Amino acid sequence: MCIRDRLHQLAHNETDLAIMGQPPEGRDLSAQAFMRNPLVLVAATHHPLAGKKAIPFAQLAGQPLLGREQGSGTRSAMEAIFRKHGLGLTPAMEMNNNEAIKQAVEVGLGLGVVSLHTVENELRAGRMVVLDVEGFPIMRDWYLVYRQGKRLSPSALSFRDFVLEQGAQMEAGVAAA
Repeated sequence: MCIRDRLHQLAHNETDLAIMGQPPEGRDLSAQAFMRNPLVLVAATHHPLAGKKAIPFAQLAGQPLLGREQGSGTRSAMEAIFRKHGLGLTPAMEMNNNEAIKQAVEVGLGLGVVSLHTVENELRAGRMVVLDVEGFPIMRDWYLVYRQGKRLSPSALSFRDFVLEQGAQMEAGVAAA
């Protein structure tokens, strides 16, 4: 689901809570960070950059990039890091969900920037790799977002508490590792 749809649902009380990588500013929303969200650059296992160490960012010039839709937090982070390194960003394909990006990466259509949390299974199965590129991972947070002043139902409150507790436990586990 794209960010516009999530925001529409929140604004129209069609959903109580949303999990987002970047809550939008200038809206009547409350956002609670609950866990780190590293964005990584992934490639097919047979990609020429796979397995290389300390890849200079400049080597991404000319590589086909698979990007999220305009307005998504991942897309904004991707644009910012390309600007920082003096490269223009024109994705070869634009997609509105991570599953489409992952599938396109797996078959070798290009490189993708996604949350590490969304590719853990593919990495374990050896279907794609994380590239060791200068500037990556891009560290962000996951947020639990809801309308400001909204009185959450008991089930929504329970879910919010569960997400915050699980996020804290995962962060504690990562810090201990």
